Amino acid sequence: GLYEIAKFKRNLYNIPVIAITGSVGKTSTKDIVANVVSKKYKTLKTIGNNNNNIGLPFTILRLKDHEAMVLEMGMNHFGEIKLLTSIAKPDVCIITNIGTSHIGNLGSRENILKAKLEILEGNPKAKVIINNDNDMIHNNLDKINVNIKTIGINNKSNYMATNIVDEIFSSKFKIKDTDFEVNAPGEAFIYNSLVAYAVGKELNISDEKIKKGIETFKLPSNRLEKIINKTGTTIINDTYNCSYDSLINSIDMISKSNYKRKLLMIGDILELGDYSEDIHRKIGSYISNKDIDGVILVGNEVKFIKDELIKNNFNKDINIFNNESDSHEFLKNYLKEDDIILLKGSNGMKLFNTAEYLRQI
Repeated sequence: GLYEIAKFKRNLYNIPVIAITGSVGKTSTKDIVANVVSKKYKTLKTIGNNNNNIGLPFTILRLKDHEAMVLEMGMNHFGEIKLLTSIAKPDVCIITNIGTSHIGNLGSRENILKAKLEILEGNPKAKVIINNDNDMIHNNLDKINVNIKTIGINNKSNYMATNIVDEIFSSKFKIKDTDFEVNAPGEAFIYNSLVAYAVGKELNISDEKIKKGIETFKLPSNRLEKIINKTGTTIINDTYNCSYDSLINSIDMISKSNYKRKLLMIGDILELGDYSEDIHRKIGSYISNKDIDGVILVGNEVKFIKDELIKNNFNKDINIFNNESDSHEFLKNYLKEDDIILLKGSNGMKLFNTAEYLRQI
């Protein structure tokens, strides 16, 4: 029923359809790509991350007088993207990266890559934009061997970012000879901008409009939102969700900043299955080599982070709480002026409540 109607509706439109998949960064890539595309075409995009077998057809059913469509495709198992791409028949397919999200269901990164590559089955003539710095993609380019455009910072690619300057809340860089600034920190958003640039080029959008699309992009709520409260503490509210890769990016960003104390508040990363202990331990050992002054942990799986920190002689503050509300009294007394604190964990850990609490004090 629903799939047939969405397929039928899609076939009525002869407009560019851009589809995005990947382990992390799908939603933010979709938002920045749509921002670029909308500078030339009236653009429909996936709302939030309604990227599954219900959300995607419903997005297509919202088509009216649109001239382009940007869709996000998520998956937990084999066959899901195959279904979505058969409905959407994308003209441009984007694979942001292959990480460890849903490794509990799929069993290996090779399998995750295989499941993501289903995106190519909807339209054999589609242009494909891939992140050439992602090891899994880079090492398996021959498996993709269709109409590929690569983006990258490290590996030689069609579109590359150079002259990168990291600010804490933005990044400046060049693509070809043009200067860009994206209003979001961390390497992930440079990759997102490169994808948006590559899509702009595929759709014959002028450099000026591509630049405008990248530079007017704003992050949605609970994504790297900067709050400065009455105490003078800078809070980075990134509570929307969490994966290993996105957490590592955020930790790097905090450790490079120049605040008096650099603090991390980390909730459990959920849905990792048998890999949970291993991934939380990796986070602990990663933090122990970074310039971080204190770690506040919330949940059950974070005990493995604590364990690794102790094992690696991390001799700064470590505090652990069962749930986010238990931490409030402690934080109220602990946080001072000129501190920066990152709040990040899976959505189910409800750290957004702590962000709201800290905003008030």
